[in-house]
Amino acid sequence: MGTSNLNEGNLEAKAIAAVVEELERQAAENPSKLRVSRIGDKLAVDGEIDVDAVVMVVVGSMAGGP
Repeated sequence: MGTSNLNEGNLEAKAIAAVVEELERQAAENPSKLRVSRIGDKLAVDGEIDVDAVVMVVVGSMAGGP
């Protein structure tokens, strides 16, 4: 499992992309509380995460949402 599968279009890849995008969105919105950086196909995360928002985007990606 890794972000290298993002272009395959499968359910796992959509969930991975949703999580990465949401964490990056949260970090951009509040950089003093959350830092996210990509290291190859890994993600380094440091700080507070709104887990409810992450779950919502994952469920939405699996349901075919944006």
